[in-house]
Amino acid sequence: MRKAFSVLLVLMAVAACSSPAETKQKVNYLTSFGSFGRDAYVYVAQEKGFFEQAGLDVTITPGTGSVDVLKLVSTGRADFGIADFTATAITTAKEKLPVTVLAAVQQRSLAAIVALEGGTIGKPADLEGKKIGDQPGSTNQVMFPVYARAAGIDPAKVQFVPSAPPALPQLLAAGQVDGIGQFVVGKPLIEAAAKGRRAVVLPYGDLVPDLYGNALVSSKDTARNKPELAKKFMDALLKGLEYSIEHPDEVGPILKKYQPTQDAGVASAEVGLMAPYVRPSGYSGRVGGITEDRVGKVVRTLVEAGAIPDGSLAPNDFVSFGNSPK
Repeated sequence: MRKAFSVLLVLMAVAACSSPAETKQKVNYLTSFGSFGRDAYVYVAQEKGFFEQAGLDVTITPGTGSVDVLKLVSTGRADFGIADFTATAITTAKEKLPVTVLAAVQQRSLAAIVALEGGTIGKPADLEGKKIGDQPGSTNQVMFPVYARAAGIDPAKVQFVPSAPPALPQLLAAGQVDGIGQFVVGKPLIEAAAKGRRAVVLPYGDLVPDLYGNALVSSKDTARNKPELAKKFMDALLKGLEYSIEHPDEVGPILKKYQPTQDAGVASAEVGLMAPYVRPSGYSGRVGGITEDRVGKVVRTLVEAGAIPDGSLAPNDFVSFGNSPK
């Protein structure tokens, strides 16, 4: 009896020492922009237990755009976040923020200008003289001069109207702006707001194909001094991303569970549209992959477009290739 009691005490001690609540590492994460379907893969990773399996206790907070995400991550107020890759390069070159890219969420840029059929914008040349609603400092606005150069238009002749992100679809539907800054996957959301009118989408990636889309970022300190944490979080998040693009119908209901105001159907449709950007036709690399050669091309494109000064940025300045998916 005494022996059995001793064994029981040992087992209880082991269970207490291995309690998930005590051993999980706390992580604060920022989505790129709100809690739309395009960012729902983090909730999928949460719901499917991928973070828990990695020993992580993740708090998810909706972000407010790439520049804000980068600043919060750089100061340690968030451990990881999602920011547009090109906006990260431009912001890092200009402000020297101590942030770094760990993985590319999309292999092609999602940035776009979206208008409505029957309006005043049908092609890139139509943008001059038009009003585009967007949040100041948004990915689309930061990247626009690069797109404009590729399109052969003068970015100074396009007026960006400061607008709150949730109001953008309604502003466009009401005709208060000619177009809005938006991701290509936002088409279902825009068409739902426009009540039957079809969206005209002008993707930046059509004219600047080397650009990556969103990227997982951390502070340089985290990447350098906590590589195991960075890898565990990255692997779990990318597992959620991969599951999402393979099961888009599941994503909307999961997002709505965590964010009740979101439309499950619209969210699932966004993820379906996002799949070929995450894993494009002919792409054989791992989801999230990123290469030094291609990053070098992006940097040269930004220099040629006048978005960053020549010599202000090298690939290793803002990408941790040693931490990225192999």
